[in-house]
Amino acid sequence: MPTVMITGANRGIGFELARRYAADGWRVLATCRDPAKADGLEAFAGDVHIHRLDVTDFARVDALAGELEGEAIDVLINNAGISDMPKERVEGVDYDRWAEVLRVNTMAPFKISDAFAGHVAQSETRIIVAITSRMGSIEMNPGGDYAYRSSKAALNLVMKGLAGDLRPHGITVVVLHPGWVKTDMGGQGAAIEVDESADGLYAVIAGLGPADSGRFFNYDGSELPW
Repeated sequence: MPTVMITGANRGIGFELARRYAADGWRVLATCRDPAKADGLEAFAGDVHIHRLDVTDFARVDALAGELEGEAIDVLINNAGISDMPKERVEGVDYDRWAEVLRVNTMAPFKISDAFAGHVAQSETRIIVAITSRMGSIEMNPGGDYAYRSSKAALNLVMKGLAGDLRPHGITVVVLHPGWVKTDMGGQGAAIEVDESADGLYAVIAGLGPADSGRFFNYDGSELPW
């Protein structure tokens, strides 16, 4: 039975991905900050294991990696993230919030990928995914939203570097844009439903191979500019 680990799995895209993997017969390691509020995950049919994890608590990340020592993780999905709402322009940037966004969206996925790389290397599939955003594309940047855009651009950069560093271990590393999704983060005015995004992401991940490592994909499988 293959294993997937998903951060931020108690709601939104992470929740839908966990549901799909569980329904498809995968062992699901679902992490969230408060398992007491993850009753939806507990209702899934399948082999689902819920772990408490604040992705910015790096000591806890290391502890969880130790607790799961010896377990192979076929697909690691760094899904947890935050936005910098309300929308920022040049005036009125909240620098403390900016630092928090960078820690959650950039540093945490890198830390988790590093901590669990050995688990991924023990698996058959050997895939690490980070859920990013096309708002992190430098080419597609019209201005504004400095904290969120910079956090995702930095995430793209570090995951691109990690792809090179982990290639000798046979690990494929990619970043995926989920679309503008109707979640708590995306809002109800977003373009697509959660299930459409999750279906697309699931299909893209299923089709990944070593030649894709270091690439930036949309949820529909098309490639995005850095």
